[in-house]
Amino acid sequence: MTFNDGDFLKIEYDAWRSADNALVYTTDEKKAKENDLYNKEVKYGPQLAIVGKRNVIEGLDKVLKGMAINESKKVVLEPSEAFGERDPQLMQVMSINEFRKRDIVPYPGMQVDLDGTTAVVKSVNSGRVLVDANHPLAGEKLTYEVKVVAKIDAENEKVKALSEYYNLVPEKVEINGANVTVEYGSNVNKDANYFVSKSRFVASAFTYLDKVAKVYIKEEYDKPSGKSTTA
Repeated sequence: MTFNDGDFLKIEYDAWRSADNALVYTTDEKKAKENDLYNKEVKYGPQLAIVGKRNVIEGLDKVLKGMAINESKKVVLEPSEAFGERDPQLMQVMSINEFRKRDIVPYPGMQVDLDGTTAVVKSVNSGRVLVDANHPLAGEKLTYEVKVVAKIDAENEKVKALSEYYNLVPEKVEINGANVTVEYGSNVNKDANYFVSKSRFVASAFTYLDKVAKVYIKEEYDKPSGKSTTA
């Protein structure tokens, strides 16, 4: 069995840096904790991969096309098939005053948002800050062990999976022709990140779901007293 472009899959994987065999990614929460990779912001378990749509790295996407449900495969990916080569132009020296203007005290290893681009502070010296906007694994050869857990065929399950990809767990998904309604209850934390994730989900629904023409979002907010309203 092979998969086609646009197929929705759920996959599990581990990834090691080939140079030192260090685990750098995993969908297994237990492994993440055992290897000091655990991040409470990450949703562990099977992850969404949309074949041929580059929501996973290029080399992994190519491997998935030729796999079958419940099949596992181990592959070594060159940098060009993973996170690319390192680009010296993505490293720059900034004045520490630029960080002070943003109320940021930079230190080596700190991740910062520079006008929408995530960069890592490499060094702080004599009022100058060296930042690197390359992906942390750029230039690295990686070994992936991946398993295809399931293929998602039902449209409502595709919508749900796509929403969960952005850490938004819907209470209900309804499809009426080309119209999709997604309801987010009080279980979803509606902070600033929520509004960014919601807009990305809507954009992705139009990109990956050919039959969708309109997306409606229903949102529930709890008052401090515990009462709720639905908009």
